[in-house]
Amino acid sequence: MELIHLVMNIMLPPILLIFMLIVLPPYIIYMFVITIVRIFNMEDLTGKVILITGASSGIGEQLAYEYARKGARLALVARREKKLQEVAEKACEFGCPDAIVICADVSISNDCKRFVEETVNHFGRLDHLVNNAGIYNAFYFEESKDISSSIPVMDINFWGSVYPTQFALPHLKNSKGKILIIGSASAWLYGPCMSIYGASKAALENFYQTLRLEFGSSVKITIASPGFIESEINEGKHLAADGTVQVDKEKIDAIIGPFPVKSARECAKNIVNGVRRGDRYVTDPSWLWFVYVSKFFIPEVLEWSFRVLFVLKQKPPQ
Repeated sequence: MELIHLVMNIMLPPILLIFMLIVLPPYIIYMFVITIVRIFNMEDLTGKVILITGASSGIGEQLAYEYARKGARLALVARREKKLQEVAEKACEFGCPDAIVICADVSISNDCKRFVEETVNHFGRLDHLVNNAGIYNAFYFEESKDISSSIPVMDINFWGSVYPTQFALPHLKNSKGKILIIGSASAWLYGPCMSIYGASKAALENFYQTLRLEFGSSVKITIASPGFIESEINEGKHLAADGTVQVDKEKIDAIIGPFPVKSARECAKNIVNGVRRGDRYVTDPSWLWFVYVSKFFIPEVLEWSFRVLFVLKQKPPQ
């Protein structure tokens, strides 16, 4: 066995390099042509049924409005009924022909089963599942007094997408539908104070990349990776597991630092257009791709820069 691994260690790298040099140029041309075709052949959302979790604020709210502008019918899910009603009414003003609101907690499996069933019972179908619901926490790991307080982050950010996907899958296969995942650039861009939050988003991305292999073309998946976007989170607020709004503006300011915060509406518009084109990934703002590439080619430099910019400036010397 050791000999086999030795041979593979020697032979595979040059073989793969030659393969990439042969395949990469035509692949780039192919992707360029496909991108142009998709721009002129975007999905018509008129009458389509879209289920959006975490639709009461932030990107989820703006996604509801973008889908509404395209004539889609909406099932809006969150924990705050009053806010959901306001979003539904506004969505109808933007062109949504029919919208329902469902109060539910995505970290509870039975709630997820219920809101998928209510959506299908009301509309008779499901075309897009938008897994947007998420919560946030920010802390330096070494300063944490009780790490178990972060369990709801994984329950909502990860399992809160897995549960709806399980129950929605048969309906999405029937409609040849799509799943939109609102992940985060922090899934691959590691920043201070985001150890648990980033891990929850990384788990989410890995899970749906695996589902892509399993589903093939039966259900298409788009993974969105927003950067710093206008939301309750970037105002220093987030919904805790009990539904109350928590505030930690100091930590949020430390994380955002010099980065510009983008309009939630513009982000939602770019994401919905990406889904309509059938994009596998949507990164917004797009300049984050350069940071993503830098992580692979100069990881030490990137880590050093982040530590100087965000950690050493915020933490006093020990």
